[in-house]
Amino acid sequence: MKKIGIADTTFARYDMGKSAIDELKSNRTGLKIIRYTVPGIKDLPVACKKLFEEKNCDIVMALGMPGPKPIDKQCAHEASTALIQIQLVCNKHILEIFVHEDEAEGEKELAFLADKRAREHALNALDLLFKPEHLTKNAGRGLREGYKDAGPLRN
Repeated sequence: MKKIGIADTTFARYDMGKSAIDELKSNRTGLKIIRYTVPGIKDLPVACKKLFEEKNCDIVMALGMPGPKPIDKQCAHEASTALIQIQLVCNKHILEIFVHEDEAEGEKELAFLADKRAREHALNALDLLFKPEHLTKNAGRGLREGYKDAGPLRN
């Protein structure tokens, strides 16, 4: 049985972990989902590493919502860099799903974006585990998670 880890934070203003879990459960049976919630975005790298090493997850989704201030963006960058290091050390994928508070206008749009991005990345996690050829088929198509797809470039 494949295991998917969900690492999320209490700092986030939307429960993206719940959205990801709901999407995973509605699209795949026979999957074990293990959730690990930490206080903030810089705590996500160790949560992901623990999900790999202690819970034997096959892939992890790291969900966070950095604030709009420069220090929040710096913390998000530091967390992102550490998440990349954990992927390399563990030789497993971590899907970084960050929604910055200044990506949307107003709380309703921000909630919509957080939910949609978490759900669309949950599908990416399933593809990485079970149907990687689906991702190859979509290479170069300008697909975006959360917002309208950009589409492919034409020459």
